Amino acid sequence: MAKKKNDSDANKEKSRKKENSKSTEENSSKKSSKKSQKVLDDVAKEIEDMARKVKKGTLEAIDDLGIDKDEIKKDIKEGAKKVKDKAKGIAKELDESTKDLQEDVKETTDEFTKGAKDTYEEFLSDKSSKRIVAGIFAIIFGALGIHKFILGYTKEGLIMLVATFILGILSFGLLVWIIGLVGFIEGIIYLTKSDEEFYQTYQVNKKSWF
Repeated sequence: MAKKKNDSDANKEKSRKKENSKSTEENSSKKSSKKSQKVLDDVAKEIEDMARKVKKGTLEAIDDLGIDKDEIKKDIKEGAKKVKDKAKGIAKELDESTKDLQEDVKETTDEFTKGAKDTYEEFLSDKSSKRIVAGIFAIIFGALGIHKFILGYTKEGLIMLVATFILGILSFGLLVWIIGLVGFIEGIIYLTKSDEEFYQTYQVNKKSWF
């Protein structure tokens, strides 16, 4: 019985010491925090005092030199206004330069586009050139009917394009070669004809197929 009592007293003593230790740590932490805050406050105060002294010294120096503070403020405002006006002027010049550049680029692009279009039309207006171009496209891209569009046969070109699309879907692309073969044969025919014969057959008489 005495042993149990001693154990109970020992446990209570340990618990009391633990609580005292915890309380001591908390108090120490609070004191440390207060010290740190005091140091920060002192530093802030010193900085504030230093700034106040610098300001006071600057004002005294200005007074000693006989400089008008209002005049200084006026000069600063005028300087700021000049800088602002200069910045606006530069921005305006840049904007105008950008607009001029955009107009030059647009004009150059339009001239290039027009020149390319005129060259293409002039190229296709030539009998030999049109025959060669139509023949090459028929051999290489015959399944797409591009050579028909080059010759001005829009309906026939669409027929070949749609036929290629439908056959490609139904046969998983295995029968597309049939339309391609049609274009290939037409391309060979175009290239083997003379310029005049080609012109009379496909431009004058408008023969759509072969």
